[in-house]
Amino acid sequence: MSGNIALVRRPGPRLAEGLVTHIERTPVDTALALRQWHDYVEALRAHGWRTVEAAPADDCPDGVFIEDTMVVHRNVALIARSGAAGRRAETPGAEDAVAALGRSIDRLREPGTLDGGDVLKVGDTFYAGQGGRTNADGVRQLRAVFGPLGVRVVAVPLAGGKVLHLKSAVTALPDGTIVGHPSLAGDPSLFPRFLPVPEESGAHVVLLGGDRLLMAASAPRTAALYSGLGYRPVLVDIGEFEKLEGCVTCLSVRLRAW
Repeated sequence: MSGNIALVRRPGPRLAEGLVTHIERTPVDTALALRQWHDYVEALRAHGWRTVEAAPADDCPDGVFIEDTMVVHRNVALIARSGAAGRRAETPGAEDAVAALGRSIDRLREPGTLDGGDVLKVGDTFYAGQGGRTNADGVRQLRAVFGPLGVRVVAVPLAGGKVLHLKSAVTALPDGTIVGHPSLAGDPSLFPRFLPVPEESGAHVVLLGGDRLLMAASAPRTAALYSGLGYRPVLVDIGEFEKLEGCVTCLSVRLRAW
C-alpha cells in the first residue's frame, strides 16, 4: 500500500453537547468549529495526506473525535469500545470507512474498554493509557491483537483526575522523544526519552512527515521550542475543539503507508 491517509469526520450539529470531564464547560461556536475543522483537514492535505471522510454521526456530539473509535497498525484496525458508553454509537460508521480502505477488522469485546486516544504509537511500541476510558482488559486485548504483528504494548497509568486520554498528556516527536507538560505527564520515567514543554496544548503533535509537526496554534512557545530543535511546526487553530478536551491527534486517524 502506498500513500498516507487520514480518516476524518466532520463535526455534527450537536457538537456543543460533547462530553467534558476534566475542564469547565464553556460555550462552543459550532459554525466556527466547522471552519476550524476544514482548516485542519486542509492542513493535512497540503502536507501530502489523502483525507477520507467517514459518514456523519450527527446524533453523536463527540463524533468528530474519530481517533477514539479505533487503533490501526499496518493492515489491522482494532475497533474500540469506549469506556464512555454514550460514545459507542460513533464506531459503526468509522468501522465501515476503515474497512473500505482495506483494513482487516478486529473488535474490542466486553468487558474490555478502550479509546483510541489512549494509545500512543512510537515505532513498534504502543503506550496504552489505563485508568480512564481504557481498562486493563482493553489493554490485554490490544496486546493480543497487535502482539503477533511485533508490537510491544506498555500500560501507562494515567495521571489521576487530570487528563481524558494518554494522548491528552503526551505524544511523540519523529525521533521517538515523548513530549508533555509536566503537570499532565504522570511519571516521565516510563518513557526512554522525555521532553517537557511549556504549554499543555504543546504536548499534542501529529507527525506529518519529515520534520513537519501539526500542532495547535494555542501553543506558540512550544512551537518555538520545536523550531529550535530543527522541526517545522504547522499551526492550526482548533480552539473550539479544545473547549471539549480535543486536540490535533483526536480529529483524525492516520493510516500510514507501510
